[in-house]
Order: sequence, then C-alpha cells, then structure tokens
Amino acid sequence: MTIQYNIEQVETVAKQVLEAATSKIILFEGDMGVGKTTLIKTLVGLLGSEDLVSSPTFSLVNEYKGINDNIFHFDLYRVNDEEELYNFGIETYIYSDDFVFVEWPNLLKPLLQDQFTTINIKLSENSARELTLTNND
Repeated sequence: MTIQYNIEQVETVAKQVLEAATSKIILFEGDMGVGKTTLIKTLVGLLGSEDLVSSPTFSLVNEYKGINDNIFHFDLYRVNDEEELYNFGIETYIYSDDFVFVEWPNLLKPLLQDQFTTINIKLSENSARELTLTNND
C-alpha cells in the first residue's frame, strides 16, 4: 500500500496504517526529518494514550499506555550492534503482544522471526510525503 499525503493529513494516514497493518510490530524507515516520529505520535494517540510522545533517541525506548495495550516506541539510531539489542532485552518487548514501534530498525529486522509491518516514508514534491506500508507475514 502506498499513500501520498501532506503533514496536515497525518491523522487520516495513521488510521489507514492501523487498519492495514497485520502486526503490532511496526518498523519505521526513512531519512531524518521525514515525519516518522510525527506519525508515531498520531498512532499512539489513536491507540488511546494521553501520554506525551517524544523520540526516545537517548533512552532507546519510551513506554506509553494505550486503552488496551502498552505501546513501546524505540529509536535504534544510536545502537551499534545486535548485542546491544539483546543487552536491553529487546526480545521481551517483541514477544509482549503489545504495540512495538521502531525507528531505525535495520539491526532489529534480521532478528524478527514473527510477522511485522514496515513503513517507509519519503519526502516528495512540495513537502508531501509518500508512505509505503508492507506487511511481512
């Protein structure tokens, strides 16, 4: 699924993502500043959380309470290798049956055995975004 949108349409796009994703593990790919965290903030809100959402760049993971699930938001930009992922217990989060949103997932992707959804966001003309959602079942 591919969607063209402007940042003002992010809530509509977030609803489409939740409808189309076949997994609670969602990997977010795209360059810095493309809107990954903005989309995640909107998704967290749609899942019923009233928590303040920010990028977990230095803490690696932020936890939010949704209506029915916890939501774990990872930023793996500063993680250097798979060993670091295991050292902070990544498998506990992945197998929790809660929502897991991961920015910069390149190191994590090879470790995922279950299904996951990948979202790739690119900037296009006039500051619009192009979102491609792929379910890996």
